[in-house]
Amino acid sequence: MIRKVMNKIEMKLISIKPFLTYLSSKNVLILMNRILTLLLCLGALTAFAAKPKHQYIKIKTDMGECIIMLYNETPQHRDNMISLVKKGVYESTLFHRIIKDFMIQGGDPDSKTAKQGDLLGEGTVGYTVPAEFRDSLFHKKGALGAARDNNPEKASSGSQFYIVQGKKFTDQELDALEANRLNFKIPVWQREIYKNLGGTPHLDRNYTVFGEVVQGLDMVDKIAAVAKDSNDRPVTDVKMTVSVLKRRAAKRLEKKLAKSIKNESFTIN
Repeated sequence: MIRKVMNKIEMKLISIKPFLTYLSSKNVLILMNRILTLLLCLGALTAFAAKPKHQYIKIKTDMGECIIMLYNETPQHRDNMISLVKKGVYESTLFHRIIKDFMIQGGDPDSKTAKQGDLLGEGTVGYTVPAEFRDSLFHKKGALGAARDNNPEKASSGSQFYIVQGKKFTDQELDALEANRLNFKIPVWQREIYKNLGGTPHLDRNYTVFGEVVQGLDMVDKIAAVAKDSNDRPVTDVKMTVSVLKRRAAKRLEKKLAKSIKNESFTIN
């Protein structure tokens, strides 16, 4: 009797075994889908949360706009610039000193309320920034540099800056500069940039370079060409609006720049 009952139970288990297997497989698939969804969400969140490699500022004027990448190698100047921009220190200040084939200078807080013809360049935010010279950062065209007075530490102005326009140099001119003005040899790769793009090499390792224009370099050329008075101040004010590029915009820009560099590397001249 017991044997018959055991046989019946065994037959019942055999009959529902495929169903149990189906349920088990279905549960596994559901679990796997949930895990995959979770991983995809985590990946998307990680990508969204990832910071851009650099910080950027945008300068807008009536003569165009440019985007400047701030160097991580000069953290004190980078952080100071970001802080001043966020505080609105540069809002409506002027490019108050323009010298064609050299640079355009701005960031004097006194220029916000200056009358036409007023002498500018002495304005300050009340502190200086210690020099951050790096041999790899130099005054090529588009470089962002920190203005300063003749203090022995070569500390930078807390707010005033310049963007290099410069000019192209020949090997002979660079050789003469090394012999008569500089106390170092310009690296070969930097010489090539000074010959083909241009810049102001006599400022190297003497004024802190802490960024470079990565978009809108033509704005510098346009401003450098305006009419000016005897103090190199533009006859017509060139006001600026400066903002910090938000994270998403910075990441899009870096993606665009990386693609541009990649395309250039495949170009055959």
